[in-house]
Amino acid sequence: MKKLNVNILASFVFAALVLASCGGLDKMVKMAPQVRYEVTPKVLEMHGDSVEATLKVTFPIKYFQKKVILEITPVLKYEGGEKAFKSLTLQGEAVQANNQVVSFTSGGSYSVTSKIAFEEGMRKGTLVARVKATMDKKAGELPEVKIADGTMATALLLEKDAMPIAADDKFVRITTQSKEATINFVINQATILGKELKKEEVQALQNFVAENAAKGQVEFKGVEISAYASPDGPETLNTKLSENRMKNAEQYFAREMKKSKVAGLENEGFILSKATPEDWEGFKKLMQESDIQDKELILRVLSMYSDPVVREKEIKNISAAYEVIAEKILPQLRRSKLSVNIAIIGYSDSTLKVLAVNNPDTLKVEELMYAASLIGDMNTKMAVYQKVATNFADDWRGHNNLGYAYIKLGKLAEAKAALTEAKRLDASNTMVLNNLGVVAHMEGDLKAAQEYYDAAAGAGGQVSYNQALLAVKKGAYENALNLFVSSKYNTFNFALAKLLNYSVTKNADAFDAALGIISKAENQEAANVYYLKAILAARKQDSEMLFNNLRTAIEKDGKYKAYAQNDIEFAQYAADATFKGIVE
Repeated sequence: MKKLNVNILASFVFAALVLASCGGLDKMVKMAPQVRYEVTPKVLEMHGDSVEATLKVTFPIKYFQKKVILEITPVLKYEGGEKAFKSLTLQGEAVQANNQVVSFTSGGSYSVTSKIAFEEGMRKGTLVARVKATMDKKAGELPEVKIADGTMATALLLEKDAMPIAADDKFVRITTQSKEATINFVINQATILGKELKKEEVQALQNFVAENAAKGQVEFKGVEISAYASPDGPETLNTKLSENRMKNAEQYFAREMKKSKVAGLENEGFILSKATPEDWEGFKKLMQESDIQDKELILRVLSMYSDPVVREKEIKNISAAYEVIAEKILPQLRRSKLSVNIAIIGYSDSTLKVLAVNNPDTLKVEELMYAASLIGDMNTKMAVYQKVATNFADDWRGHNNLGYAYIKLGKLAEAKAALTEAKRLDASNTMVLNNLGVVAHMEGDLKAAQEYYDAAAGAGGQVSYNQALLAVKKGAYENALNLFVSSKYNTFNFALAKLLNYSVTKNADAFDAALGIISKAENQEAANVYYLKAILAARKQDSEMLFNNLRTAIEKDGKYKAYAQNDIEFAQYAADATFKGIVE
């Protein structure tokens, strides 16, 4: 708070000349040095889109004449114009009006708080008090009195870096694939019949092997062979049958793979074979899937026997009673199951980037999306996303990411069109809503931006960051800081908000905290970073730090020379020779 002992003697001399017949003013003129003007804050400061100030006027005892009305108006004068705050109108005890009454005998303090819309020119200005005195129907304007400096507008440094969100790809470079076929056997035999090899599924497996063996981006991971016998014969016989079926299937398939020149066939463990003498689990599964009447009862009865010999006997008895089991279930269990596993290896990053730019129609959606994420140049990235949006028009991600790229390039109209299409495809998608909020934000429609951001909750830390920017614009610095923390982004704007919040907390630790945030920001060498450090140095009254950082900021961006000349943050250094040498 600033207290000014303002000598208004000259002002009231003027009033006395105008109101010569009003003798009561003479005493007020003589006591004028005892009147105090206080302005809070002592240096006016921009918050949000306005400047707020409180004017407090204190009158001594036996000062305010009973028939006098004073209308005191704070006016901010700046190059290009002036704006008036709300007036403080006071009256003496004998005046018949509805203003605040000032006691002649006790005096007192009276205040008024109001705000005006901020304009750029106010960065360098002066707050004056204009006083109109009225007595006995005669009025006079008193010369204005300077009561404060203005306006600190450090919040104008806020960067327009609202964050859009690009949808992720689902690209997997190496995918696995398996192909299976089953060879069935006649009861009590292990010979592979020719008709089994002509079956569609076996032929499909052979083609699968041949086709993939010829591809350079396919790696055979191995073959699994599982051979079985039905659980209705003697255990010794079933063991021999399953092992022979396994060996015959292995020999057959090894020949087929050798003909296709499958790489790795000679490696130990490439073919893994297993024989199961009695496929009780397979029997239960087929029974469950069948429409055999009393199947649940049959399974419960068989489950009562843990001895394989007894269970085989019971299965034979059941098979005799139920022909369908013997005809439909048991034959399916006399088999060898073949399974081939391959790995499909996708293009390398370098190849994907080349194809995405030069031959994008050859790529799948995930390959294009991933390739775009590898590209640094935003115009090239945009072109790839355009191809995604065209070739895969029903995928919202292509349109969203095209909008993302347009935002980064400052093409807001194009971004809005792309994002509107993404929203049509997925109306509640929070990434899309955030990005539409970014467009509205950058276009200056902060109300629409806020609505979009609120609806985009959960899309990521970018949403909190964007909401923090709006909070700074509104002058809600505490809320902004909470949102910045939530976003987990250490940026110039976060540090700026920490500094701005000093006007609320008056906690000088904010200066070092802001410097700590800046030290974690990505672009350490940006001109605005050095300029903010200069301001923090001025607040800390560290002249060497101020001069070094201000000098670097101007070297990196010459606009800061003129800007610093009118920046009230450096008012206390305005007469310093070193400061002058930097900014002039």
